[in-house]
Amino acid sequence: MNATGRRKVLVHVGTPKTGTSHLQDVLFRNQEVLAEQGVHYPADRFDAHFLAALDLMQLPWAGLEQQAIGAWDRLAAQVREADGTSIVSHEILAKASRTQVDRALESFGDAEVHLVLSVRDLVRQIPAEWQENVKHRAQISFADFLDTIRDPGRSSRIGSWFWSVQEIPDIINRWGAALPPDRIHLVTVPAPGAPRDELWRRFSHTFGLDGLEGLDLTPERANPSMGVPETSLVRRINRRVAKSLPSEHYRPLVRELLAHQTLSQSSESPRLSLPPEQEEWVRALSASWVEEIGARGYDVVGDVSDLLGVPSGVAQDDWVDPDRPSARSVARASLDAIEALLLEAARLREVEADLARQLHDTREALDRAHLRPSYRVREKVVRGMEQSAPGRAGLGVYRRLRNGVNSFSA
Repeated sequence: MNATGRRKVLVHVGTPKTGTSHLQDVLFRNQEVLAEQGVHYPADRFDAHFLAALDLMQLPWAGLEQQAIGAWDRLAAQVREADGTSIVSHEILAKASRTQVDRALESFGDAEVHLVLSVRDLVRQIPAEWQENVKHRAQISFADFLDTIRDPGRSSRIGSWFWSVQEIPDIINRWGAALPPDRIHLVTVPAPGAPRDELWRRFSHTFGLDGLEGLDLTPERANPSMGVPETSLVRRINRRVAKSLPSEHYRPLVRELLAHQTLSQSSESPRLSLPPEQEEWVRALSASWVEEIGARGYDVVGDVSDLLGVPSGVAQDDWVDPDRPSARSVARASLDAIEALLLEAARLREVEADLARQLHDTREALDRAHLRPSYRVREKVVRGMEQSAPGRAGLGVYRRLRNGVNSFSA
């Protein structure tokens, strides 16, 4: 609960690949428990804040933008009506322009607004963002992706998106221009090797969830990562089905079934990582961000040095290139994909067969019913009575009496 008694809004705007899926899942599943303790996460469906973000920024997104119309205004109205603390959270909000940010902040009325930005080192973010692009049908190679983001002057949708949601000082400039530094909170993703629940502890502290009772923290939704050969396989699939697989089928079959549920489960594959020769410029850029963040005096939850990243220590000759994975590793991933698709096809065949049986039984029952003379006579009488007001009234009385008898008999 906001100790001052004023309404407070915590606006969590990203960045992607910083544990946001788990955070939003916990908030969505625990809405009632949170509301009882003065914390509100207004959402009537798990992707409500995603749709609101699409609406705010007018982003096209595989047809979902049609569902998103009016979503931001509905969310903002719920925030204005809530007492205590409200949380708004989605990582694509990091991309919002200054004009869109102004509209968002104004829509919360007189609430005390705080900005929350969860951040992770570029050493891990760059490979993760390339993989995320691949899971959204991109065909770009890792080498081309690296060239794209290293050349700010290069005209590229992928490069533009990457920096709009990853360049920490710029995101804060857009979202935090009207906020004092003590209302801007940076949650750093712990370095590799930290306790598994460390990131949640940092989120919990930032969002005022420490000490709240009854929260179910069981992970149900996540955005898991694939290894090198698995990502390479999905990129090859994208090239093959680019024109033949409609968007509405790509997400459930490729992104969810193959990428998330199947290929991300492999523990044998090497993880995606930066080429060793790219680490120097990445760490140098990160160091400049760390210096700037320290000078601005924001509230950092965690350690700002987490943003520097940990050198991989991998020699160039030992680095696994995702553009040239071994044929054996890709073949193994392909067999996993084929198995998953065959099992899904078998499941759907069973569903189809069950529906066919139900349809057959229903048709037979209808045919038997229509063959009974008494049914045809009753049907004719009912149609006649429905043509007049007295007849309809009589039918209403009969149906009420019949329902009362059936209820009594039951």
